[in-house]
Amino acid sequence: MPNDQSLSFAGLRAFLASPIFLAAIMSMFTAQFIKAAIAVLRRRAGSLKDLIETLLWRTGGMPSSHSSLAVSITTSIAFESGTDSPVFMLSFFFALVVIRDAMGVRRAAGLQAKAFNQFGKDVRERLAVSFHPVKEVHGHTFPQVLVGSMLGFFIALAFYRL
Repeated sequence: MPNDQSLSFAGLRAFLASPIFLAAIMSMFTAQFIKAAIAVLRRRAGSLKDLIETLLWRTGGMPSSHSSLAVSITTSIAFESGTDSPVFMLSFFFALVVIRDAMGVRRAAGLQAKAFNQFGKDVRERLAVSFHPVKEVHGHTFPQVLVGSMLGFFIALAFYRL
């Protein structure tokens, strides 16, 4: 009889080898890699630190890694469990929430933060008062979400059909 440690190691191995996990992680990192490559080509990534930050953390931009990840998971679950499974339905609607949030709420909050920061900068310059800018969260446009979603779908398709 295997001990608890070997069971947890086997479970971790199965998790890491799962096509759902592999498609999800590949879609997320591919989207971030494309985003970093675009930043380098447009010369927005000025240093190695900027490039690494874009690869690992930055939000917004082309393509949407949030959409890519959510659609990849949903597509993988469709292949694994079928489109009539409760888990697929959960992932489908969760993906819709993620995509809607990326395009709507986060984008609107980012635009408001940008306007607030500009206002604060103007007030600081005119009245010589202290102002600390707020973080500008970058949401996504429809094309960024569409490309991210297609990327996630095709990566999941590749893991299940190739």
